[in-house]
Amino acid sequence: QLQLVESGGGLVQPGGSLRLSCVASGFPTNTYAIAWFRQAPGKEREGVSCLSFNGGNTNYADSVQGRFTTSRDDAENAVVLQMNSLKPEDTGVYYCAASYYSGCFYLGSIYEYDYWGQGTQVTVSS
Repeated sequence: QLQLVESGGGLVQPGGSLRLSCVASGFPTNTYAIAWFRQAPGKEREGVSCLSFNGGNTNYADSVQGRFTTSRDDAENAVVLQMNSLKPEDTGVYYCAASYYSGCFYLGSIYEYDYWGQGTQVTVSS
């Protein structure tokens, strides 16, 4: 059974950093594109980043470009999202998702992803 589990969320002050992890079970992460999405209260779920199955392509939302970095941790069969210079508008529930077909040439919509984690809360506030 394919499963994704996120961790690493929490409360952080503006300007701070958090490192989210998405651990996969049931499949190796280097066979799927792994994306991060987030959803703020009252808003639609939006794409944050995408990492292709071989790491050759990455894509980021304009709002996080230069502050967030996604990478693979093969030892943990995980994909991480390093978030720096956090802003209050980064607040939301962060989800990781897997797609067998996405090449991460663009972020894509939620409908392109087959497997989802349960989400982890990120709150940026002073």
